[in-house]
Amino acid sequence: MISRFLLPAALTLGVFTALQAATTPVPAPPQVGATAYLLVDFDSGAVLAEHNIDSPMPPASITKIMTSYVVYRELVTNAFTLDSEVPVSEKAWRMKGSRMFIEVGDKVSVEDLLRGVVIQSGNDASVALAEFVAGSEASFAEMMNLHARRLGMTNTRYRNSTGWPHPEHVTTARDIATITRALITEFPQYYETYAEKQFTYNGIPQYNRNKLLWRDATVDGVKTGHTEDAGYCLVSSARRDDMRLIAVVMGAKSEKRRAEASSTLLGYGFRFFETHKLYAADQSLSEIRVWRGAQETLPVGLREDLFVTIPRGQYKQLDAALQVGETVTAPTSRYQSLGKVRVTLGEQLIEERPLLALQEIAQGNLWQRARDSVLQMFR
Repeated sequence: MISRFLLPAALTLGVFTALQAATTPVPAPPQVGATAYLLVDFDSGAVLAEHNIDSPMPPASITKIMTSYVVYRELVTNAFTLDSEVPVSEKAWRMKGSRMFIEVGDKVSVEDLLRGVVIQSGNDASVALAEFVAGSEASFAEMMNLHARRLGMTNTRYRNSTGWPHPEHVTTARDIATITRALITEFPQYYETYAEKQFTYNGIPQYNRNKLLWRDATVDGVKTGHTEDAGYCLVSSARRDDMRLIAVVMGAKSEKRRAEASSTLLGYGFRFFETHKLYAADQSLSEIRVWRGAQETLPVGLREDLFVTIPRGQYKQLDAALQVGETVTAPTSRYQSLGKVRVTLGEQLIEERPLLALQEIAQGNLWQRARDSVLQMFR
């Protein structure tokens, strides 16, 4: 059985005048100067521009997105607090490269160390947090790998908490976008730190290396990286109106070029695309007949919010349909798959999700089962 159902009423009725504009022709994605790059919509996951996104390569300090993610995960389980004091080991103090300038033997708060990681890209701060959370940096790296596997980062392998060069320490542009989406989704209260432009510790002011924070008020993160092997890398994210994009640039030739490439990708995405939330998780999209159950109808919908990203001005060409099996018989369990939700743009299928039962329905009593058996015979 196939049935069409309405897209959100406010949009269908044209309340938002921007959606009434003529369709904007979409040019081919820009090609930017980087070994790999990716532009993805945060909500829908739609890839808008890509090059070499599944090739493993050194991530440099982009690694620290996962470092901070692991610490945030531990914070929300109350393993420690932002005020917890972290002793600085000699290993952390001796770290080369970008530093927060903590001193061996000092006790530094988790909050200050996180700012040192996020804003100053401090290798010393990363190691101090890793040792505090897991006992050693090697054990912390294994925690990073466990989270990477859980998130589906299939081409990533971490060997340290900093991004310090190691032949087996690799990731991809796609995997970087995955961890960035997870961090923003799960920890909006901590993500705000990524927009901070400057942090002073031990009397030494240092500035965020993400130059887009100064050039574009809609940019609020995320992280830079640079080593000789990795080149110049930048993960940037910007929000304009209700649309957030993430751009990943790896292997640019200079700090200037990574910023230009990121800005070009973000500009392309915002200019030519728009993202809409069509349906919310657990929203009833329809009610279907259930046979031989304790009740006759069952609400069906989705387990997660459904977003779509489409070319600007093409909302009215969207169509949504339910596909449900001919007969649904009790008992049913919550989130049991009963069919599909298909969203098309013109003739193109752009999203397909399982259509799920939103509640449990028990088998009916003897009378209900007998009645429905008779009704089905004449159906």
